[in-house]
Amino acid sequence: MKAFVVTAPGEFSLQEVEDPAAKSGEVVVDVARVGVCGTDVEFFTGEMAYLHDGHAAYPMRLGHEWCGVVVATGAGVDQSWIGRRVIGDTMLGCGECERCRSGRQHLCERRTEVGISGGRAGALAEQLAVPASSLRGLPDAVDDLAGAMVEPGGNALRAVWAADLHPHDRVLVLGPGTIGLLAARFAHAAGAEVHVVGKDEPSLSFARSLGLDGVWTVSDLPGLAFDAVIDATNAPALPALALELVEPGKRVVYIGLAGTPSTIDTRTLALKDVTAVGILSASPGLAAAIDAYASGAVDPHPLVAATVGLERVGDVLGGWRPGDAGAGPKIHVDPRS
Repeated sequence: MKAFVVTAPGEFSLQEVEDPAAKSGEVVVDVARVGVCGTDVEFFTGEMAYLHDGHAAYPMRLGHEWCGVVVATGAGVDQSWIGRRVIGDTMLGCGECERCRSGRQHLCERRTEVGISGGRAGALAEQLAVPASSLRGLPDAVDDLAGAMVEPGGNALRAVWAADLHPHDRVLVLGPGTIGLLAARFAHAAGAEVHVVGKDEPSLSFARSLGLDGVWTVSDLPGLAFDAVIDATNAPALPALALELVEPGKRVVYIGLAGTPSTIDTRTLALKDVTAVGILSASPGLAAAIDAYASGAVDPHPLVAATVGLERVGDVLGGWRPGDAGAGPKIHVDPRS
């Protein structure tokens, strides 16, 4: 089959590789759609921390935001998975430790991550092998485009849950990227007043098109009281700004990761009596994200600007966008086009 392989920073090829086989407990999926993520870009550039701490190494097959159809099962797997449309959890725990047994496999010290760590091949290929235990079925109401947005949606939804919003609360989302805008849409669906901060006019203009209550730059942000601030950026200075902007006694949520260390003043955290929450992984939010998409409560479609084939993945990772791409932040890949 064809697979996109990163061999070194900025170096890649489209390769013919061996078809995956379903080992015991696994399935093989025909991949229908894959989202290109900021994490993929960091692996492509060589900036990703996992490359420097031994969790990942080249060559790598990327892709962890995906959907597809199960076409084969290994020993011990229910045959009813065959032919089903599915997505899969990125975080694959050992299944034996206390964290895994308590439903926190995304925090397992021995976890592997699809397309990210532990040598787990990702979905930027025609087929993918994953454990059946990681699968979530997709209803007909969630098409392939939305299916490949479940993984970022689960992350964004968990950020909104962590913000502990109530109807008419005012939330500020820092960053109009995919996670930030999905968080804004989930917060809006929960009845909150939603504001977004960004810096580039094209992304700000697109955010305005989504019907949010306010879209700002840092310099023109009005002096409003925010019941929660969600930092969905990779800017080292913004975690401190989130803490500065949130109302005393309220919540800041950190889901973005900077490439260099960011700092907050814990004196401010304590003196404002603020609750700070970090979010890693979509795992606990996958099922609820699927439900939100299926019901129409949240529509991820406007965020996807274009879908390309495997042969253009390297260009996308290098910053290229198709000439006919929409204004949304996400590019999808159809490995079979």
